[in-house]
Amino acid sequence: MPDSGEVQSVRRVNQGDSQVRVYAVAPRENADPDDIVDGFLEAMTSDDPGFATARKYLTAQAERTWKPEQSITVLTTAPDRDQADRNADPDNQGRAYSLSGRKIATVDARHAYQPISPAKYLQSIHVVQQPTANGKGKEWRIDSLPPGLVLGEADFLRNYRSVNKYYFASGEDLVVADPVYIRQRQDPVTRMDPVTQTVRALLEGPTDWLKPAVDSSFPSGTELRKGVTALTPDDQSTIKVPLNAKADLVGGEPCRRMAAQLLFTLRDLTSVNAEQVELQGSRGQSLCRLGKGQAADEFAPVRPTDRDENPYFVDEHHKLMMLVVGGKEANEPASVPGPLGKGTTKLGSVAVDRGETRGAGVSESGRELYVSSITTEEAAAPPVLRSKAAKPEDRLSAPSWDGRGNLWIADRDPAAPQLWMVPGGTGEPVKVRTPPWLAEDAKIESLRVSADGVRIALVVTRDGDTTLQIGRVQRDTSGDEPVVSVLDFQPAAPRMESVTAVSWAGPSRLVVVGREAGGVQQIRYLQTDGSTSATSVLPGLNGVTSVAAPHQGSVPLVADSGNDGIVRLVPGTNWQPVVRKGTSPVYPG
Repeated sequence: MPDSGEVQSVRRVNQGDSQVRVYAVAPRENADPDDIVDGFLEAMTSDDPGFATARKYLTAQAERTWKPEQSITVLTTAPDRDQADRNADPDNQGRAYSLSGRKIATVDARHAYQPISPAKYLQSIHVVQQPTANGKGKEWRIDSLPPGLVLGEADFLRNYRSVNKYYFASGEDLVVADPVYIRQRQDPVTRMDPVTQTVRALLEGPTDWLKPAVDSSFPSGTELRKGVTALTPDDQSTIKVPLNAKADLVGGEPCRRMAAQLLFTLRDLTSVNAEQVELQGSRGQSLCRLGKGQAADEFAPVRPTDRDENPYFVDEHHKLMMLVVGGKEANEPASVPGPLGKGTTKLGSVAVDRGETRGAGVSESGRELYVSSITTEEAAAPPVLRSKAAKPEDRLSAPSWDGRGNLWIADRDPAAPQLWMVPGGTGEPVKVRTPPWLAEDAKIESLRVSADGVRIALVVTRDGDTTLQIGRVQRDTSGDEPVVSVLDFQPAAPRMESVTAVSWAGPSRLVVVGREAGGVQQIRYLQTDGSTSATSVLPGLNGVTSVAAPHQGSVPLVADSGNDGIVRLVPGTNWQPVVRKGTSPVYPG
């Protein structure tokens, strides 16, 4: 127990129980302006069809222009409503109410979540008196209001959930997850169930941020057939998806790719048990069918296997070793064949490719990058890359593999900082183009690239702050030499004051070690769009310097806890020691 230090209050977070529902209440007769504003704010949090009850609080003109489906503003808590400011309406024709709070995110019309560092939110609602329906009196109604929905975080998480849509990496046969938010239950505007909402979002195309790096196999203008509001598997576990005439002429391989996008998208919905998808045309004709196993074998960034992923680490002798952590008790580490496992070169950090056939190791000094087999014995190869930096902390970062077999690493030399991609792990290193700020006034502390190779997570120090940034990887192969760029960085953990480590934990999820302002170090899951939930925080662990998560999530999380060595986290338990002396735990990737 601590015996010194300040006492700080901790605000309890409403987790937004998905079983709780809010039913909107229409404005009562002769309601005063305060009740009109409060009733409308409450009605925005409901599942009322078409937001019909919320619209009863608006004037006819405001009702026509208000589009709740266009955007969502997310605040830390429900908006605070101040008392009416009569001075804001000098003609005394109405009442103006200030709405305030701390804005943390927005959701656009394509369902994309965009987090921001908490910032002051200030808008207003204006109410006026208008004649009643019978013309014998007047009633207060809202004639001016903020655009879209304005929700506290608890109400947002109660009503919406994150799902992954899937598109193909440009020019590749690998699918890429594109997280968006859809309604937990039937959508008030479209009346679609969550499955149909998700399919509709897939057909609308990728979010603006991901769009330049992915392709959709669906022809432009493809939509669900008019009137479709529910999609459920039949007794053969097949979901039949009726499309409009834009898809009628699609067949063969393009149709299979369309079906694959649907299968991957539906796979992430726990309420759906679909073994195959059948696409149907505008007249009900079958266009093609594809099974879940076929889609995974052909298009998954990490091909399914019968075995679990194995974690690896650097032991006290600076050799690459494999951890055995899947059982009830952690077993002794296993030796790894090849130069990296023999200690020919003392290692400081490592990475293992997705197929677990090759390893990449950075020397203890941080100066050289080596790549070799970890399944067979072979002679040590010369370094793939060298850093010229004077200080070890300014040399090579820990490496990372994508699912295409390419190796990524950063040289942090202040005189010539550079992000590198090594094609195939042993090819001629390619300089990756990045925004100027990344080389001019920032330092890459660590990096992790996604299995699909389309997104990269960087822990970056800039102006004294260490933050987590997600960049989009784009490739141009039209010229004589390939051009690889990382563009449009966006913060993935804006509410964290400092980030220590990160690992991919699936197609669109990250495990992040960091600290919020005024808080202690924590380990939590985040979506790549920066969204989170109150249930995503993992059990506490002191002094974590690195963390590693599997792609499939069927084996434990592992972490380097400093003085406690390498530990594991089995679901439903607390952290358990695995290796007393060791560093840099990694899963394939």
